[in-house]
Amino acid sequence: QVQLVESGGGLVQAGSSLRVSCAASRRTLSTYAMGWFRQAPGKEREFVAGVTRSDFVTRYGDSVKGRRTITRDNTTRDTVYLKMNNLKTEDATVYYCTSAMNIERMLGSVVACWGRGTQVTISS
Repeated sequence: QVQLVESGGGLVQAGSSLRVSCAASRRTLSTYAMGWFRQAPGKEREFVAGVTRSDFVTRYGDSVKGRRTITRDNTTRDTVYLKMNNLKTEDATVYYCTSAMNIERMLGSVVACWGRGTQVTISS
């Protein structure tokens, strides 16, 4: 039973922008904080960004600060968007959506659910 569904990945040129989306298919997940990690081959999963449910507080990983914006649908609160600007070749990897009770648990990878991931490929 798929609960988090990502979309919007693809092939883009370095320096361009891309927005990926994640929809929670189970209503209870929309009550949680939601966010994004990424994982390159042979590397650990890395926190990218997270947003709380109630007050839309955001947090970003150090490697992407200033180049990423996470937003959350303010009506249904069950969809989050990650806008990535000025993409670099090192940003090419799989991006995973996740949900957790709060951002702190998310940072510790204590999550309720992972999506299957969406691939972002960048041409130089």
